[in-house]
Amino acid sequence: MFTVTNFLRFLMAAAMATACSMVLLSPSSCPCSGPRPDKLELPSRDNGTLQSIKAAAVTTPEDGLPEDDLAVLLRSAVMEDNTVIMTFTNKAWTAAGSLLDLFMESFHEGDKTEPLLKHLIIVAVDDKAFEQCKLVHPLCYFLEVGGVNLTREQAYMSKDYLEMMWARNKFQTRVLELGYAFLFTDMDILWFRNALLHVPVGADITISSDKYLGDDPYDLEKNANGGFVYARPNPRTIGFFKGWYQARSGRMNEQAVFDKMKRELSLQHGVEVHFIDTAYCGGFCQPKKDFRRLCTFHGNCLRGLSLKLERLRGVMGEWKQFKIARQEELANKNKTLSA
Repeated sequence: MFTVTNFLRFLMAAAMATACSMVLLSPSSCPCSGPRPDKLELPSRDNGTLQSIKAAAVTTPEDGLPEDDLAVLLRSAVMEDNTVIMTFTNKAWTAAGSLLDLFMESFHEGDKTEPLLKHLIIVAVDDKAFEQCKLVHPLCYFLEVGGVNLTREQAYMSKDYLEMMWARNKFQTRVLELGYAFLFTDMDILWFRNALLHVPVGADITISSDKYLGDDPYDLEKNANGGFVYARPNPRTIGFFKGWYQARSGRMNEQAVFDKMKRELSLQHGVEVHFIDTAYCGGFCQPKKDFRRLCTFHGNCLRGLSLKLERLRGVMGEWKQFKIARQEELANKNKTLSA
């Protein structure tokens, strides 16, 4: 029945809609107006910039429910195809001159990789790492992992190391549940080219391997390396990741559990798992250093932070020499053609 109360509600709704329309039509209300910057303005350790990126909860226009910090950050970092790049770090890896600096340098030195930094979220698992991250990158997220101290270098397969690996796995599931695809990369991976170009459209999960044997990228006999993982946000993949976490057992890390459960979980959820060739995503376990093809290089099969830094700096030096040689080769070809 049409009552005075209903009539007043109608008038209020109409007034609100008119006000919202005026705000939306105002040129000054759109923060996206004007040319989009081609280059991300990055903070620097030298200038002491300390910009907090961990956003406070905001209200979504769709349903009026509060969003958490992660949802806000993901939306600010996402690519056009709904993908974000993520990495994890702690105090030891973010100290000046440590892996964070080398990791970031690789994006600047790589072939068309610098624009990818606009889509990179660095997840810090302790306060010190979060503060250090904000000195060099604008997209940092603090993930509290209760009950463990993750600030120092984590010995491989130690209790705290396992907690960090499984916290990472759970965080990845959360990103999928929020509706985003992700490419997770360990921080001890150097980026020379866009590795996303080698992720097939038909795969739900693409993962690296320490040693790529055989020619079939969908062969589940291959052993996985969780340091480079791409996943699409769909019910199949989310079910796979949840089952992966639930299969956690004893002193096994997430990588070992993946290899143990990959066949069962793939069949259960109908997931296509694709292994990426070490010719494109290589590492020290199987060092195919053909820089004409290489996209990333992982400091795997090495124990200890100092050794990783030493060897990866050597690979970075090789990449820089390759770039110089390639430029000289192109210059000589151009001279020959113009002669």
